[in-house]
Amino acid sequence: MIQLLFTVIFSEMAMILLFVFKSPLRKFLIMSLDRLKRGRGPVMVKTVAGTVFLVLISSVYSMVKIQKRGIDVGGVVNPTDQVLMAKHLLEATLMGSILFLSLMIDRLHHYIRELRMRRKSMEAVKKQNRSFEDGKVEETKALETEVSTLQEKLKQLQSELEVKSKEVNTSEANAAALSKQSEGFLLEYDRLLEENQNLRSQLQSVDSRLSRSTSKKNT
Repeated sequence: MIQLLFTVIFSEMAMILLFVFKSPLRKFLIMSLDRLKRGRGPVMVKTVAGTVFLVLISSVYSMVKIQKRGIDVGGVVNPTDQVLMAKHLLEATLMGSILFLSLMIDRLHHYIRELRMRRKSMEAVKKQNRSFEDGKVEETKALETEVSTLQEKLKQLQSELEVKSKEVNTSEANAAALSKQSEGFLLEYDRLLEENQNLRSQLQSVDSRLSRSTSKKNT
């Protein structure tokens, strides 16, 4: 039994060393422990640990019993009891070491899994941040392109507005000149109309005189 306990202890020490150093064997060990903790694995492990703990208690009880028997005899322990005492002490020490190393392996496995999960989550967050930043860069470029296009359209509209304003000013100047010219035409028309009326009145007076002179000659 002692050889078996030593084998278990060395195996657990080797597993702890595999956990400490990064290697392909560590991945295999983590995957094996992951499978062991699924289904009925935890029940089996707890059963084995409970059995080892009961055997440990039994060894401690045997040591206490041997010690009491030596006290009852008069404080003298015979060689057989000494051998049994040493054997039970060694077995208890080995089993306690096994339980302690098993607890260390369980905790190391748990912390390594947590660390791997956190790293994966951090990588996922980094990827999301990168994609978000890339989307932001693309959106910024699109907005800059749109802004430059709008600025060009604005410049074009401003130039068209300047041309239209010049045309409007020219049209207003032409309209003012035409209105002045039409006023001159109206004044000229009024003057010509007044002269026409004067000429008609003069002609009428001349005709009346001529008609009077001809009537006098006839008489």
